[in-house]
Amino acid sequence: MNRLQKWVRSSWSVPVVSGLLILLSFGIERLGGGAWNAVIGPQWWIDAGAHAHGSGHVFTLANAFMLAAAVVAGYGIVVKAVRALMVKVIGIDLLVSIAAIGATLIGNFWEAAAVTFLFAIGHALEAATLTKTRSALTELVAVAPDTAIVMRDGEQAEIPAHQVRMGEIVLVKNGAKVPVDGQVVSGTGAIDEASITGESIPVEKAKSDQVFAGTVSRGGFLQVLATGIGADTTLARIIHRVEQAQDAKAKTQAFIDRFSTWYTPAVIVLAVATWLLTGDVVLALTLLVIGCPGALVISIPVAIVAGIGRAARNGILIKGGEYLETSAKISAVAVDKTGTLTEGTPKLTDIVVLAEDMDRTEVLRWTAAAEAGSEHPLARPILDTAREAGVGPEGIPGQVTPVPGKGIVADVGGRRVLVGNPPLLAQYGITDDAGAGPAARELAAAGKTPMIVAVDETVIGVIAVADQIREDAPAMVDRLHEAGVQKVVMLTGDTRLVAESIGQKTGIDEIHAALLPEDKLEAVAQLQRQGHTVAMVGDGVNDAPALATADIGVAMGAAGSAVAVETADIALMGDHLLKLPESISLAKRTVNVMKQNIAIALATVVVLLAGVFTGGVTMSVGMLVHEASVLVVILNAMRLMRNDHNSTAMARELRTPAKDREAVDA
Repeated sequence: MNRLQKWVRSSWSVPVVSGLLILLSFGIERLGGGAWNAVIGPQWWIDAGAHAHGSGHVFTLANAFMLAAAVVAGYGIVVKAVRALMVKVIGIDLLVSIAAIGATLIGNFWEAAAVTFLFAIGHALEAATLTKTRSALTELVAVAPDTAIVMRDGEQAEIPAHQVRMGEIVLVKNGAKVPVDGQVVSGTGAIDEASITGESIPVEKAKSDQVFAGTVSRGGFLQVLATGIGADTTLARIIHRVEQAQDAKAKTQAFIDRFSTWYTPAVIVLAVATWLLTGDVVLALTLLVIGCPGALVISIPVAIVAGIGRAARNGILIKGGEYLETSAKISAVAVDKTGTLTEGTPKLTDIVVLAEDMDRTEVLRWTAAAEAGSEHPLARPILDTAREAGVGPEGIPGQVTPVPGKGIVADVGGRRVLVGNPPLLAQYGITDDAGAGPAARELAAAGKTPMIVAVDETVIGVIAVADQIREDAPAMVDRLHEAGVQKVVMLTGDTRLVAESIGQKTGIDEIHAALLPEDKLEAVAQLQRQGHTVAMVGDGVNDAPALATADIGVAMGAAGSAVAVETADIALMGDHLLKLPESISLAKRTVNVMKQNIAIALATVVVLLAGVFTGGVTMSVGMLVHEASVLVVILNAMRLMRNDHNSTAMARELRTPAKDREAVDA
């Protein structure tokens, strides 16, 4: 019974029943003669039919089934039209309702049944297509975990996932879904994060690593401290964002909606004028059917839903149709250096010894002792390297005085240690740099940040720290150019020498270095004044002004970041640069499909109108062609659900280790 009720409520029940009634009518008509084809109905109806159409067109049993088919298929259409009229909206349903009722009144039962039946099929196809194109959202909802195993009172307890409390320890076993966002406190395992980042290769997780609700354990055992539950999980935020985005309208769709508001009444006026001028009511009703902008109305939303759904499945969240449309026009991409083109985790790369009585370890020891009290980000890699070498500072560091723009001065065991640039040496009266100047310039030219180290009055060496370039940064720049981006610009607060080195290695078109946050904003505004549609990729902190100014703000590695998911126009859930050109390519494909759909819809209406006035198109044939155009528009949009060649190649490149890619290229 439940299955029958489900079918009755489905969008296909109406066209199926209507279609069966039409087939019964045709069957009775073919049998012919006798009681099967007898004239039925009240005498006034029979007389009216005979008077209007002659004895061959009176109301028969076959016509009764055809009328029943029209009523079954047309009832819902009329109800929708009346409801729309009550809120002063004249829509496509009204056109079909008038045409079907008019055809019934003049005895064209086949035309009435055909029009309503084909329109009902069109509605069912639209509903099925939107369900299909929303499959990415359905898949996201499906991966939401139902249960969780938590530690309570020292024992394992299986509870519904939504009942997990913040701060509880959740156990994640092999094959289980992670029920919460959290931090691993014990154990190791491999987690499939495809539902969040779009990447199918499991990620190894250990103590202190982040895990996300909806991901799946592919091996190992983890104890996870719950830091995000229920609606506060990354998965819940993604589902909410995709749901909003698929319902958001693009500018083109808004225009089509405004166009339809005027177009539909215009078709009604045209039909009435035709009837008054020609006296041909059938021609007037046919114009109503032919003028239905069904394919035009669905052409944009079905493409948007498919495009955004395809992106979400690949770990790319696009805020809505308007942003999808704007992304297709991107001609310039501005990228921050640290954390975007580079890994964002500086490492100590060089130690140049300049004092004859010292070695690398001794230079590292003095530098680390001075940096122990520094808050500068570059102090961390120096201290980490010193500890690994066994010369890390112990206890509380001596007094450290930062010198803005130059470096630091530290008191280490009663001796003065300077770590910084040549102006710092000059400030403290050190004139002999022992060759540190040329060494520092050479390191800077290689894209590294050099620091000269002096103890008392003697320069003992130069150390260099560098942020490693991401392996996929050069490929990203190439892909952006292939996607139609004219200019890729680096905006960084780092020095010119370091920026130029990174730019040369990655193929960046234009470099702006030593920028403050307001300078980055001005650089983006300048690109816009040059006529570019600009996308800005940054971390959302010091890049916030530039991100707000850009036409499209892009957040990378947004998994787990509530702010990035909610505020970015495009959020790349994984930390892969190649997702950026992939998102632009997908946006261009979606907009192309939208344009193709509009062209198909308008061309169909024009051709059919021409056919009506030349006498070659009837009401039923017109509706058949009209619904065929709807089907073509739908199928065209469905192509977006497939991965194109470039997306497949990008995905393969993302999953292939660098050394293997080099072997393939060789």
